[in-house]
Amino acid sequence: MMLPLRLLLATLLIALALGAPSERGLIFNLDTGELCLQSAQCKSGCCQRDSGLSLARCSPKAAETQDCSLKSPYGVYYKCPCENGLSCDADWSIVGSITNTDYGVCYDKRDPTTSR
Repeated sequence: MMLPLRLLLATLLIALALGAPSERGLIFNLDTGELCLQSAQCKSGCCQRDSGLSLARCSPKAAETQDCSLKSPYGVYYKCPCENGLSCDADWSIVGSITNTDYGVCYDKRDPTTSR
C-alpha cells in the first residue's frame, strides 16, 4: 500500500518540477537571479555564488572582456564561463584551483587582434 502512494507522490513531484518545456520550472529552466544548486538548472547555464557562504543564483554567462572561469564539473561558479563563441584565458592549474584564483578574461577566439 505504501509503494503505490510513494510512486504517485514521486510522479506528481516530477510533473510539477518539470512543468511545460517553454515555462519556468521549479527545479529546471530557472531565470536569472533565481536560487540554484547546479548550472544545469539555469536557462543561462551558469549557477554562480559570490563567496563560499553565499547562496548560488542563476547568472548570465560572461561576455567579451568580462571575468570568467573555465567550465567546471561541479556546476557552481564564482565567475561564470564565457558565452558561446568566446574563450576564457585563465590559469588552469592545480594551485589556481585550490586557491580559487583560476579566473581569466573572455576573448573572441576568431578575432586575430585578441587571439592568445
